[in-house]
Amino acid sequence: MSTSSAGGSDSSPAAISAVGLRKSYGDKTVLDGIDLRIPVGSVFALLGANGAGKTTTVQILSTLISADGGRVEVAGHDLAAAPQRVRAAIGVTGQFSAVDGLITGEENMLLMADLHHLPKADGRRVAAELLDRFDLTAAAKKPASTYSGGMKRRLDIAMTLVGSPRVIFLDEPTTGLDPRSRHTMWQIIRALVADGVTVFLTTQYLEEADQLADRIAVLHHGRIAAEGSAEELKRLVPGGHVRLRFTDPHTYHQAATALRETTRDDKALTLHIPSAGSQRELRALLDWLDAAGVEADELTVHTPDLDDVFFALTGETSEVNEANHTNETRESVR
Repeated sequence: MSTSSAGGSDSSPAAISAVGLRKSYGDKTVLDGIDLRIPVGSVFALLGANGAGKTTTVQILSTLISADGGRVEVAGHDLAAAPQRVRAAIGVTGQFSAVDGLITGEENMLLMADLHHLPKADGRRVAAELLDRFDLTAAAKKPASTYSGGMKRRLDIAMTLVGSPRVIFLDEPTTGLDPRSRHTMWQIIRALVADGVTVFLTTQYLEEADQLADRIAVLHHGRIAAEGSAEELKRLVPGGHVRLRFTDPHTYHQAATALRETTRDDKALTLHIPSAGSQRELRALLDWLDAAGVEADELTVHTPDLDDVFFALTGETSEVNEANHTNETRESVR
């Protein structure tokens, strides 16, 4: 598994880099020397249980609070030496909406334009473009208090984009949203990254990290327990296997007798073969089946999902476990 960090060998430019980041509150250590290196134009997901330090990390990287130690650069600027330049280059959408429900969606956007010191005409143009982009034009003149949860979240991100940030921090952006609104938010995030924006995402929805993130880090007791792509992290956890299903009892028994290290289910006529699901292992198994003249009716690759990874690394299940999410690939071998 790759564990590239702030000192890694990745030659692509970094949107965010941190070395030895530390933060304590009294005698409680929240961040215990974490290293991060996040390439430009990528999605990075930070996973962790409640209290693991996810929000603290976002608050430090977005200049909201100071670190006790470590060196950080965001968008090419040293966080300690040039915090104003960092603020000019980033956008932040926190766990709790920054939308003012007493004014309209359009007025919220224009307020952000004023805060960014945009000329009036430019502010109105940018507000109109973003409201249209986030499908909020029809509701622009309505009080934001009348918006649904998904609409408020879209408006929140639209407000974040008024200053054209190149790095965006999204702290649990889809918590509390229904599945349709969550998927809409995922489409928005993908579109931002396609425009070259870097997204730093914290989430407790493991499917969300699996769907969106180029790299994922698991934060546990103030340290990075593991980092890598979703597939790299899944390979850390044992339990992957290939499942062969047969309809002919004779063929099933033939395969069960010849294959080693299998778990049998004589009633279901299935065999489970330990495997990490790599291409080499699958090719070797298919070659063996061909050579033995054995035809399985179905071959299924089962790999651990991110919930398994999270539990293995932290000893805890995710706060919000979307249990219906499975990671399996089916291939007919008939």
